[in-house]
Amino acid sequence: MNEPIATHQPSTTLMGGAELGLRKKPRLMARLLRQITKHPIGFAGMLIVLFVLLMAILAPIIAPYEPSAQGATRLLPTSAEHLMGTDELGRDVFSRIIFGARTSLYVGLLSVSLASVVGITIGVLAGFIGGTFDNTIMRVVDIIFAFPTLVLAIVIAGLLGPSLTNAMIAIAIVFSPSFARVARGSVLTVKNEVYLEAAHVVGGRSAHIIWRHILPNVMPPLVVLATLSLSLAILAEASLSFLGLGTQPPDPAWGLMLSQGRKFMERSPGLAIFPGLAIMITVLAFNFLGDGLRDALDPRLRL
Repeated sequence: MNEPIATHQPSTTLMGGAELGLRKKPRLMARLLRQITKHPIGFAGMLIVLFVLLMAILAPIIAPYEPSAQGATRLLPTSAEHLMGTDELGRDVFSRIIFGARTSLYVGLLSVSLASVVGITIGVLAGFIGGTFDNTIMRVVDIIFAFPTLVLAIVIAGLLGPSLTNAMIAIAIVFSPSFARVARGSVLTVKNEVYLEAAHVVGGRSAHIIWRHILPNVMPPLVVLATLSLSLAILAEASLSFLGLGTQPPDPAWGLMLSQGRKFMERSPGLAIFPGLAIMITVLAFNFLGDGLRDALDPRLRL
């Protein structure tokens, strides 16, 4: 009896899986954008954040003057030549506001990125390992949380010395515990799930389990926390620069401009009003964006 000869046909499983992997990220981003557009506050925050980001990137093109160029006339009012007037040294306030966006976003993005990397690493390891290591890490986090955030940042920046880099390091240090606590709580939530037990049973290494199974499931709340932390980081940088512990003259920074402009409030109130408005609008925009991301990433809120 002749048996049928099995013919080998190329399987499309791997090809389909690869295609799915390539399409997964764009579909996730598209779904996220659709969810944000359903929330007017989150959508408005996203538009303002994009506007500030573009303003910072295109600052050399948009700004009519060099930010540190001193003119002949000081404390000029708003006019067609100087949209926001000039400061006490004859520098164009509008140009300095635009370049100040670079400083705020630079410090905010780098400090929050550093804080998230350190905090998430510590929090995930503490929740995954548990035991004495977890207790020790959480007690250190509780000690840092006992101090007001801004006060602790001022102390650290004062010890390191007044500079933009030291201010960024101080902000990253005081924000790391927030990421550590949220990451640990999320890990404890998913730690006993069936898919993690299956990964342990088949002999998966701890690093592989953390990277492939735990991190993707704990990232949504951390993304929202990072967005909200950006607003706090920008506000903290402005506060440190206002106190002389952040950006140093003649570099433009909104907090530094606010500190210098308050001396001339009676004669030229725009020197303090315009940088104050820039800080307020940017911080509100990141808060609005964070609220929109929270609603978009939380399935319970969508339901």
